[in-house]
Amino acid sequence: MPIPLLPDFRFAAPGFLWLLIPAAALAFLAGGRGGARSIAFATLRHFGDAGRRPAGGMGKPGQLCFVGALCAGTVALARPQKVDELEFSSGEGVEIAIAIDVSFSMKIEDFRLGQHRVNRLTAAKAVVQDFIKGRPDDRIGLIVFSGRPHTLGPLTMEHDWLLETIGRDVRFYEEIAQGTAIGTAIATSAKRLSDREAASKVVVLLTDGDQTIDGLSPEDAAKLAATLGIKVYPVAIGTPGVHRIPGTLQTMQTSFDLPTLERVAEITGGRAFLAKDTGSLKKIFDQIDSLEKSEVERRTVIESKEYFQWPAAAAALLVLLGMAWELSLGRVSPA
Repeated sequence: MPIPLLPDFRFAAPGFLWLLIPAAALAFLAGGRGGARSIAFATLRHFGDAGRRPAGGMGKPGQLCFVGALCAGTVALARPQKVDELEFSSGEGVEIAIAIDVSFSMKIEDFRLGQHRVNRLTAAKAVVQDFIKGRPDDRIGLIVFSGRPHTLGPLTMEHDWLLETIGRDVRFYEEIAQGTAIGTAIATSAKRLSDREAASKVVVLLTDGDQTIDGLSPEDAAKLAATLGIKVYPVAIGTPGVHRIPGTLQTMQTSFDLPTLERVAEITGGRAFLAKDTGSLKKIFDQIDSLEKSEVERRTVIESKEYFQWPAAAAALLVLLGMAWELSLGRVSPA
């Protein structure tokens, strides 16, 4: 039973707390004055002021000490404890590099989040953040790319930092050359994973176009990843066709080279996907999540420290104080 206002504490034997009810009743009765204890004399003249001290009734310090001792003893019987839950993990998580296309075409607003129309990059960021939240045991790294890749940080299990980085730094970079360098993005992601010793290493690549930059082809990059034991999951995002670029009068023809993305997935043992809306993109990441399970076993160890000795000591002290009062200052004279 948890203790109010003390979330780390609990009572191991809360049933004893029912004893506080008669203790409360006794404390209430202690408030009554009761009749004065006296012996009848013909006159009090011979006693002078000796009888001016009021009779010791319920509610006087000695009595209240005994009631407090009963309450403290009841709390001691209930065994207050401080509880610490320690979680241990054993096994290996999956090492994941997420590469996100930030080319100019990702500004096209053909996705929705709730009731709002958003661009492809905003939808991708939201889904990737949910994916990361569901992978607490994995090391995850971020790469953005357009005409060339840019690494945003090392593989890490600091997922709060990752989520903050996605919100702040996954954006359109004017300083990065425009275009879509899928092959180089795969190679850079694979390089981030190459020196890792995890049993499972994965690249998740989101792009809304095909390769437009001369250089390393997606297929050659996939062969390099395969030699390193890395699987690639390419995700094509958006709807093909002519789209207007928000904030401008420009239009852009977008298309996907799905056959190339499927070959990349086949070479590495991954799977290729096409997401035309936010719902399908979420389902794709759910599939990737189920395909790449972490082999991690969690154990929770609960450690408790007893604190019953403190209320027990308080009860003993209150009994001694009550006895001392009754045998000294609490003694009464006839009235």
